[in-house]
Amino acid sequence: MNNPKPTTKSYVELLQDIKKGLIKIPKFQREFIWDTKKTAELLDSIIRGYPIGTFILWKTRTQMSSVKDLAGVKLPSTPKGDSVEYVLDGQQRLASLFVTIEGCSVQSATSKKIIDYKNFYINLERDPDVYYESIVTDKKPKEKSVRIYDLLNETMNWFVSNYDKSLIPKLTEYQQKFKTYEFSTIVITDATIENAVEIFSRINTSGKKLTIFEIMTALTYDEKTKFDLFEKYKDIKNKVEQRDFEIPNQHVVQVVSAFVNKNCKPKDMLALRKNDIIPIWSKVEKSIEHTFDYFVQELKIPLGRLLPYTALIVPFAYFFYKNKNSPTQNQSKLLQEYFWKSVFSERFNQAVISKLETDFKRMDLIVANKKPKYPGEFRFELKEGDLLWKKFSTGNALNKGILAILASLQPKSFKNNTSVILNNSYMQQSNSKNYHHFFPKAFLERKNIPNYNVVSNITLISAADNQNIIKDKAPSKYMSDFAKKNSKLNKTMKGHLIGDFKKFGILDDDYTKFIEKRTKLIFEEIKNRVGA
Repeated sequence: MNNPKPTTKSYVELLQDIKKGLIKIPKFQREFIWDTKKTAELLDSIIRGYPIGTFILWKTRTQMSSVKDLAGVKLPSTPKGDSVEYVLDGQQRLASLFVTIEGCSVQSATSKKIIDYKNFYINLERDPDVYYESIVTDKKPKEKSVRIYDLLNETMNWFVSNYDKSLIPKLTEYQQKFKTYEFSTIVITDATIENAVEIFSRINTSGKKLTIFEIMTALTYDEKTKFDLFEKYKDIKNKVEQRDFEIPNQHVVQVVSAFVNKNCKPKDMLALRKNDIIPIWSKVEKSIEHTFDYFVQELKIPLGRLLPYTALIVPFAYFFYKNKNSPTQNQSKLLQEYFWKSVFSERFNQAVISKLETDFKRMDLIVANKKPKYPGEFRFELKEGDLLWKKFSTGNALNKGILAILASLQPKSFKNNTSVILNNSYMQQSNSKNYHHFFPKAFLERKNIPNYNVVSNITLISAADNQNIIKDKAPSKYMSDFAKKNSKLNKTMKGHLIGDFKKFGILDDDYTKFIEKRTKLIFEEIKNRVGA
């Protein structure tokens, strides 16, 4: 790698090189997130001739995954045979300049508001030599002003037609300050892609380290086959979302590493190259799809909000990669035992990577139709008393495990015994629509009874039943109403792990008795799943 040397690019050169496809932003860069204040300060600095920092570019013929459009403006491919300069530092500044000059409308990555970058104004009545605050603003000032978009895109005839003659010299001066501004650049040549990623990691001014997925996106791009890990992940993500689940991008790289290396330590994932990934990619996709189909069809977990640990995606995908065919009845039994033991030992609360590595060996045994051994890290230490008044939280893995069991029992509507439809958006927090506190909060508050939000008070019901029928009624009242409409109500309640109304204290509205009895049923179901 040659020693990088500082140089400059003019405003015209910089913009032309972007539009010709000679300057690219690699995919491992963060999305455009600058707010309008930072953009205004940048533009103000150019007007004043202040330094705005150095753009660090990597010049290479290596093709890697890059941003194909910037703020909605499609960027051309690099002409064949030409070198490309990838932006390693200065993406946010470069993007801010580009969207302002092009007059783009961009959705803010933070506030989600649409920002119209045509609407940056220079206050023409404030002298930058005596007024030290920014004379550039994203709101039209009361004083005479010019949009920067117009300043950089209109002709002098337009200025003469739209502004007083007295302002023409100032407009000309500001236009020239932009068009003659020399942007400081350092161009790195003859560096490998590994060097470039390392350079970016060290100089990255955002303070955030690159994720393994972002690094692998850069390292595995293949121009010949058009393999782009970022785009491939988007395809998998869309397929998984159609099944009402999510897959974090790091799990995709972990799955590949599991297939190739039988582990997913960071150093082994970073050692993967495109020749490891591209030949097996179709199997990666199929294994991940089979995993989520298994969660839904065999484990009866209908959506991602109920999956206690997303890390479980990785060993299950490994199984489907190795097994080739659908699991046999015995294999399915062993997979379910592994799943529930993992959930209720809470083993993935920490040291996930090392535990996954040992689990790949367990999956090898299940592929061979053999029962794995489960040592101390799978120890089931949960006691019934631990659940008795356990607070309900949608983010807690143990709570999710219980909800997953309730969902796997395929609960039916109290009203008419039809299947309860669960929705991810209705399960985000403890007061969401699919979660019903069997003893309603308002009812318990009227009775001055605390601890309404415990997991044993939660049932999964249809949003309409929860919102429109039950409300704040006493359980004895609303269950009596349901009994008149649903002749199979006793059977319905078994699918919610709720037994005889009298024994469970429902007819007497006895909250303590209900929690004790239901906790016992939930705990017995957990023990049954883990084989305790």
